[in-house]
Amino acid sequence: MRQARSSWAIGIYEGPSPLALAPAAGIHNPVLTAADAVDVDAGFVADPFLVPHDGGWYLFFEIKLRRAGKGVIALAESRDGHAWRYRGIVLHEPFHLSYPYVFRWREAWYMVPESAPAGQVRLYRGSPFPHCWSLAAVLLERPCVDASILRRDGRFFMWACTTPGRHERLELFHAEELVGPWHPHPQNPLVAADARRARPAGKPFRWQGRLLRPVQDCHPWYGRQVRLFEVLELSTGGYREREVEESPILRPAASGWNRDAMHHVDVHRLAGGRWLAAVDGHAAM
Repeated sequence: MRQARSSWAIGIYEGPSPLALAPAAGIHNPVLTAADAVDVDAGFVADPFLVPHDGGWYLFFEIKLRRAGKGVIALAESRDGHAWRYRGIVLHEPFHLSYPYVFRWREAWYMVPESAPAGQVRLYRGSPFPHCWSLAAVLLERPCVDASILRRDGRFFMWACTTPGRHERLELFHAEELVGPWHPHPQNPLVAADARRARPAGKPFRWQGRLLRPVQDCHPWYGRQVRLFEVLELSTGGYREREVEESPILRPAASGWNRDAMHHVDVHRLAGGRWLAAVDGHAAM
């Protein structure tokens, strides 16, 4: 691996629960840096999302192109979740892309990347998965960041930060079908002016019967740490959440590649009950 040229990089954490994560034993973090993107002039890598596949793993993430000043979506692959091989760019547009939120629905793979500069929330379908993606629908005609979709009780719900650049306003949308139409929740905004808990930080996940939502704490600086909220009520008419006692679940380290910020986590349960997580971290250069 060449020396990283970037301040944001990607690491692998593990733990007995998604609320007790630490750097995985036997891994030299970060596992992916800008230097691994050998086919482009990369400024940094960030926003990792894991997908288990055939006993191994895919990892989708953002590459920030240094000269173009925009993000593209790339892919890495691993057999054990520890050693990763960069596989190349899988989605690029004339506008910035990041936060490749990948999920499966009705035997197909979909991605909702952040595309706020386009003024839209866009849905892509893997065709074929995982190397090629085509536009399937425009879900919202609004500049949103880090849209995160979940299906619950026969409907789709989508959290999104609707103040690009300020990280302070969170809204919720719902739809009967994935392609829409998507409707604003009557309690919007769920968060009106609080950069500590408005911007999503990865996929909501279930643990011990609870629905948990990772959140970026962007006060007093961007990506300071990752907090965790339990969703107590989620319906077309009501919404409640509360921060869990274990929050924050990710904080910068005392030194090293993630000493200044951490703003993303994607967790998956392993056989035997342990949890694997893809995270990102920042160190000022």
